Amino acid sequence: MNKKHEMICIACPVGCHLTVYDDLAVEGHKCPRGEEYGIKELTNPTRIVTSTVKIYGAHKSRIPVRTEFDIPKALIYKVMDVLNAVEVEAPIHMGDVIIENILDTGVDVIASRSMKKSN
Repeated sequence: MNKKHEMICIACPVGCHLTVYDDLAVEGHKCPRGEEYGIKELTNPTRIVTSTVKIYGAHKSRIPVRTEFDIPKALIYKVMDVLNAVEVEAPIHMGDVIIENILDTGVDVIASRSMKKSN
């Protein structure tokens, strides 16, 4: 039986309502990214993780970070555990690598903003 899965595409701002079947046929997409998203969501769902890590010597106590690319959805909680244990020191520049190759995914965690050293 070719089961169908209903989902909303998050690949672009349109938010198409997709129907994806077990044979990976996709209906309802208005662009090629929607078809790609539906297939990927059924076969190997991934997400970009955004969070914060502790920073010392800055005017704030945490700095926003994100994974540079998407990672397997199943690893999100493990990534968050790693991020909760990380501490960095100011100054940090947007794009600086905070964690290289997190959980052997080949994906770096990078700073989402710059923070100067406070006086």
